[in-house]
Amino acid sequence: MPPTDPLRNLGVRVTSRGGELRVWSHHATTMELVVFDSRDSSWVTAVRPMAKGDHDVWSVTSSKLAPGARYAIRVGGPKGKTHDFDPTRNLIDPYARGLARTSDGEWRSYVQDDAFDWGDSKRPAIGTDHTVLYEAHVKGLTKANPSVPEELRGTYAALAHESTIAYLKDLGVTTVELLPVHQSVTEQRLIKQGLANYWGYNTLNFFTPHAGYASRAAQFGGTGAVLREFKGMVKLLHEAGLEVVLDVVYNHTSEESPGGPTTSLRGLDNASYYRQMADGDYIDVTGCGNTVDFSLPAAQRLVLDSLRYWHNEVQVDGFRFDLAATLGRDAEVDFDPGHPLLQAIVSDPALAGAKMIAEPWDVGAGGWQVGKFPDGWEEWNDGFRDRARDFWLTDIAAARHTGAAAQGIGGFARRLAGSSHVFSEARGPMASVNFITAHDGFTMADLTAYNQKHNVGNGENNRDGTDHNHSFNHGVEGPTHDEDVLKSRCKAMRNLMGTLLLSAGIPMITAGDEFGRSQRGNNNAYCQDSELTWLGWGEREEWQDELLAVTKTLLRLRHENPALRPVRYGRFGETVPSASQMDWYNDHGLSMRDRDWNSPTARTLQYLAASTPEFEEFNRILLVVHGLESDVTVTLPKHAGVAGYTLLWDSARDDLGGATLEHRPGTETVIAGASMQLFRAS
Repeated sequence: MPPTDPLRNLGVRVTSRGGELRVWSHHATTMELVVFDSRDSSWVTAVRPMAKGDHDVWSVTSSKLAPGARYAIRVGGPKGKTHDFDPTRNLIDPYARGLARTSDGEWRSYVQDDAFDWGDSKRPAIGTDHTVLYEAHVKGLTKANPSVPEELRGTYAALAHESTIAYLKDLGVTTVELLPVHQSVTEQRLIKQGLANYWGYNTLNFFTPHAGYASRAAQFGGTGAVLREFKGMVKLLHEAGLEVVLDVVYNHTSEESPGGPTTSLRGLDNASYYRQMADGDYIDVTGCGNTVDFSLPAAQRLVLDSLRYWHNEVQVDGFRFDLAATLGRDAEVDFDPGHPLLQAIVSDPALAGAKMIAEPWDVGAGGWQVGKFPDGWEEWNDGFRDRARDFWLTDIAAARHTGAAAQGIGGFARRLAGSSHVFSEARGPMASVNFITAHDGFTMADLTAYNQKHNVGNGENNRDGTDHNHSFNHGVEGPTHDEDVLKSRCKAMRNLMGTLLLSAGIPMITAGDEFGRSQRGNNNAYCQDSELTWLGWGEREEWQDELLAVTKTLLRLRHENPALRPVRYGRFGETVPSASQMDWYNDHGLSMRDRDWNSPTARTLQYLAASTPEFEEFNRILLVVHGLESDVTVTLPKHAGVAGYTLLWDSARDDLGGATLEHRPGTETVIAGASMQLFRAS
């Protein structure tokens, strides 16, 4: 930004004259800096008035604002239903890069020590076509890992431990997407229930790493220690070739509804920062009590400055935006794909190269905006999720119960090929972040084992969590020793993982799905901080090891076959660089007809995809999908330039031992009921 930018350098900047604090508030009439004793954050050592300058920016310079100094802001202003000023209240600086807790539970901002030696560490800069996201919770990923020293388990340091990195590298993922790491707190309701917000979607401050995920040594290591541990984690992951993406929650804050705790934005300028009615009631499109008003330039700037800080000074590689539709709502609370904040996030030169991933919905009117975000954004594709679950789970259940599946294979094929009906040609298939599961909802194993949610432990009488899970328990609700049920569940998991990793788009694996982690049917485990939500690193059952091996195989095959990961959509009759030429055949090896696409009794297709090389060697694959539980004999298609097919993977098998690998075009092969086979065509 130019040096004359009126909102430049908000927060604390250390200068030759001391630290300068700059804070934005439109409605405030008074503002003070309060400095506290470094050993007793309740003891005031200095109070300095702040002066209001141009564009509603208040500022003060003080020699006491040195690294490690604890400080707060006190703000006075007009009374009224939309205001919440209290000149005696100690508020957090929205730009504070460090936070400390007092003995009585209040928060203090502190001036951060940003010093860190990055050495020769460089970003991996992995292209979208090679990206595989791995969504994980910092604590849950390593809390039960016996290879990590006990005092480090569940911390940033543990995530960067050699055993964790070795696991991620061996698995074959490229990018760790961390659930929120901004400093968060637990909602008042959960505190009263004796529960905690485990996921962290209740942000207190947008610049400070969550101290609870740091090692004890860092938490008590003085100014900058927690941040250094976080940066150290990023550095070691980068050196291993792994990217770091942060799940960020800018749509609301932990101040909750108007009766909630006032810690920062509400006390600074409630009428400006939060969407409100004239009577002071909040307009809540997040379902979390409040909604930040991003029609306000200062709120937009807060987000952009936070992103710049994490990307440039902490070196993270990208961001996944929780309820991102909220960030694109205008002054009338309508979603606008041309919203200045959405545009700035992907056009800001200071954020060049960062991955920007939208959760493209919120809970307000017109909140579902999948496919509507501007160029430069990737989006979570819930349509892919639901169609894949239906095809392999609820359609199979319907066929068992009624004798017919609910739908044909056409909708599934569109998702497999990159959801071109959702995302524009200019954005291409890599705009789609494909997922079967995420942190919220059933795990992949639970999708195959439960028809209903089992959330009683969350303290809401099983009312919380979605009732639309698109799941199928295969005949028994929950754990069972029935071998036939277990066999069907394992194959369903292989089909789901295969669909995820062999489809066009960016795949996202939820941590633990690769080996069948279960939450015992809890589909909303946001308040469960226990073995229920932590990854199990101990002994696993045989089927779990087999599923892990299958996931590794699929990730390797995705990497080796560029025809599975086109960057652009193909156009009929044209050669589009980095696209895939797609041909579709039925079980007889003939071009698909309308009946083949749409009939619930004709749920078999053969998908032949040939890459159009731009940076990699030519590659062609054949993916055979069969969506009914009876076996089917297919005739492998004859196609110009194809002399043979080599079987690479079969979801009906744990491995290919004893399978016939080489096949000629025009020959027949049997596809097991409800399964997939991947071939390399040569």
